[in-house]
Amino acid sequence: MTQQLWIALLAVLGVCAHLIMRFAIPLPAYEQWPLWAALGLGGTPLIWDLLRKALRAEFGSDLLAGISIVTSILLQEYLAGAVVVLMLSGGEALESYAVGKASSVLAALAKRMPSRAHRKIPGGVEDLAVDRIQIDELLVIFPHEIAPVDGVVVDGRGRMDESYLTGEPYESSKVPGSEVLSGAINGDTSLVIRASKLAEDSRYSKIMRVMKDSEQHRPRMRRLGDQLGAIYTPIGVAIAALAWFVSGEPRRFLAVLVIATPCPLLIAIPVAIIGAISLAARRGIIIKDPTVLEQVGGCKTMILDKTGTLTYGRPHLTDVELQAGFDREDVLKWAASLERYSRHPLAAAVVEAADKAGLPNEEAAQIQELPGKGMQGEVCGRKVALASRKSLTPEQGAELPQARSGLEAMLLVDGQLAACFHFHDEPRSDTRSFLQHLQERHGFRKLMIVSGDRREEVPYLADQVGRGAIAGVATEVHAGQSPEQKVDIVRQETARTTTVYLGDGINDAPALTTATVGLAMGQNSDITTEAAGAVILDSSLRKVDEFLHIGKRMRHIALESAVGGMVLSVLGMLVAAAGWLTPVQGAIGQEIIDLLAVLNALRVGVPPASLTDYSQGPSA
Repeated sequence: MTQQLWIALLAVLGVCAHLIMRFAIPLPAYEQWPLWAALGLGGTPLIWDLLRKALRAEFGSDLLAGISIVTSILLQEYLAGAVVVLMLSGGEALESYAVGKASSVLAALAKRMPSRAHRKIPGGVEDLAVDRIQIDELLVIFPHEIAPVDGVVVDGRGRMDESYLTGEPYESSKVPGSEVLSGAINGDTSLVIRASKLAEDSRYSKIMRVMKDSEQHRPRMRRLGDQLGAIYTPIGVAIAALAWFVSGEPRRFLAVLVIATPCPLLIAIPVAIIGAISLAARRGIIIKDPTVLEQVGGCKTMILDKTGTLTYGRPHLTDVELQAGFDREDVLKWAASLERYSRHPLAAAVVEAADKAGLPNEEAAQIQELPGKGMQGEVCGRKVALASRKSLTPEQGAELPQARSGLEAMLLVDGQLAACFHFHDEPRSDTRSFLQHLQERHGFRKLMIVSGDRREEVPYLADQVGRGAIAGVATEVHAGQSPEQKVDIVRQETARTTTVYLGDGINDAPALTTATVGLAMGQNSDITTEAAGAVILDSSLRKVDEFLHIGKRMRHIALESAVGGMVLSVLGMLVAAAGWLTPVQGAIGQEIIDLLAVLNALRVGVPPASLTDYSQGPSA
């Protein structure tokens, strides 16, 4: 239980005991004691905390509450002071409770992760804590268990459900040499893996850290509350001082300060933010940096990556260029037999083409997928590898055909170039309507496509999705961009206006951190999700639209709650200044205002009938 909740409970008990001794069981000699206890034990920590903030020159909107408590003690209005203690501590306790409710997603993640693993030893297995697993240890994953750490399969064949981690709605085949992600659910057969990472460095732990960081980050909207308080606090003090000066009654000063306690700023804005984080999480959107919820509504330029963002990221095999001495069916069969064990987007295209051709699936062994070196293995007794043009040796590269537009992969058989596979990625069916919707409903005035793909491919895609056909929107297309060049483009645009960068690949990570709002689609890269302010777990443009609406709605309701509460408080201050409210009545009035503001802020966490308002079909 938090300190704030203890203080709030103490204040409640003190006020109740005082009222009982005053009205139910009259004990006039002792009726103030419970209030002294509430002010001494509860008010002192709150005042001390406010003093420490004042020494750091942090003059927030809670300053009025501190002045009210001190003034109530000086004027011997102990009941009013105890009620202010209750308001301040109760508000902070409510915020902690709201944070705890928003942490339910993180709690579910933690509960889902196994705490024990099975280490393989001579003659059997032994259980050990997951945090004691060392790199290169052999672990057994029984059927339907969750992988405790990242690793590589060394024995067994089966399938694992990685959709919770990757967003892909299919199971991944596992054979010796296949990678295993922590958090993946094993299928019907046992697998033996060699741990490649410690538990704290594995994929699942990184996702949990993203969630935890998002909840601990102090959002800019709370600072906006402090900025509003910087205006509101002098107004409250001025009205209170003027009431005292005109009437000559110091209790009017206290009555005004009590009703001026700015709980709508202290509570309503954070509650709205936490509600938006919780709502987004339920919709498959992780808010890593809550400031993006405030900023996204004012952004005017949308910068988009191409592959996996505007396209499905599922290329199709369009052509196979053969080298002399090789047969099309053989090279396609060898490539597909190897690529069945890869998660690379081009691998699925090769497998799909082989299945359509009715080619048999050969057994693959000694499979390796090394970063920058492509896929390697043995198929039908031959060493088969698929790699990029850049990874080939000068001797192998001399045999390459001329580069075309689109994507490509080189097939090597026993170290000899055998074929060049050509692919094209198709745009999402709703890309055109989504881009048009950005201008019509979200006020974006400029769209930019910034891609590392070839210069022949990107303009072709831009024309397909309607470049130049969206009224009122300027469009720019930048192809063949390195990560450094992407950062320069985003930095220059962000210097001119507020920007959203939408991407999904590792090379998008630097640009994501440079834009006003970095938005990652899918879980294709740990680096990308670490760099982004928000992560769309489901690779869907509709989810991007939901995120835009959640941010816009959160800001509207947060400001509505804060400003509405301030207006009601100012009206209450004027009533108190006129002498029509006692300090206790002012405290009760402020509690009513607080309740209204918080209840309104809680609407953020309640999903509306729809969080998106655009058609997913292609726009005419």
